[in-house]
Amino acid sequence: MNGMKLLAMLLLALPAVCLGSSPPSPDIVHNTNYVEEAPWEENLASLPAYPKDENLLPFRVSSATNNKFMIDSASITVGTDKVVRYTVVIESPRGARTVNYEGLRCETMERKIYGFGQADGKWTENKRAAWDSIKLRSLLSYHKALFEDIFCDVGIAVWSPEEAVRKLKQSVGGY
Repeated sequence: MNGMKLLAMLLLALPAVCLGSSPPSPDIVHNTNYVEEAPWEENLASLPAYPKDENLLPFRVSSATNNKFMIDSASITVGTDKVVRYTVVIESPRGARTVNYEGLRCETMERKIYGFGQADGKWTENKRAAWDSIKLRSLLSYHKALFEDIFCDVGIAVWSPEEAVRKLKQSVGGY
């Protein structure tokens, strides 16, 4: 092979060698799959109808408490903001009841109380409603049980109210 042909072959191969040996310049790389996520924005939550006993589904919290914990199946929603909202009813062994309308954010392990149920079957809006961390160490935390076992068991929110109801029933051996 003469020198001219060898030089021509080397010059033709040079671009392929150069491209394979170093990354392209950052100012010409364009990632068309990158989509910037908008900041999280909470949906407006309105208080639901007061719970009816026939819609209450029990769930287990811990053997460390004698209280009975129930979710109103008719109140469960899963918002586009990925917040699971529900009414919880806590009943003491003597029959006293606490009724709250709450939200749970699986992504951040937070909870929020939107309203408090009154004995007359009406709601009082929580004027100081704010997101608060779920305490995962407490055996008495029903939020822990809802987060770990029902609404966020794989770190993401259930997809629908129907899925939440199914998981509630499974949590106590309902089916």
